[in-house]
Amino acid sequence: MNNLRNHVQLIGRVGQTPEIKNLEDGRKIANLSIATNESYRNAKGEKIEQTYWHNLIAWGKTAELIENYVEKGKEIGIGGKLTNRTYETKEGQKRYITEIVVQEVLLLGAKN
Repeated sequence: MNNLRNHVQLIGRVGQTPEIKNLEDGRKIANLSIATNESYRNAKGEKIEQTYWHNLIAWGKTAELIENYVEKGKEIGIGGKLTNRTYETKEGQKRYITEIVVQEVLLLGAKN
C-alpha cells in the first residue's frame, strides 16, 4: 500500500505545446498542462460540464519522450506525484503552485 501514497493518475488533453528546457547538467525538463473534463446533472436535470487544468513537470527521459511525441491537443495518460512549491516573481510577489511530477507517460489516441 505504500506505493499508493501521493500517487496521481490522469488522462487528459495537452493544452499547449510543451515547454522544454535543457539544463546545464545535460538533463531536460518539460513543463506542460493537461485538461480533464467531468460532466454531471444538477438538481434541475441540466447537464453541467467542467474542465480542470493540471500543471505537469517531467525530468530526464520522461521529458525527452514528451519533447519527441507530445504536442498540443494530444491525449495522454500520466502517472506521478503531487507537489507544491513557491517562488518569487521579479516584482517580489510570492507565488504558490501545485503541479504533478510526471513519472510515467502513456500516449493515447491516433498516431500523427
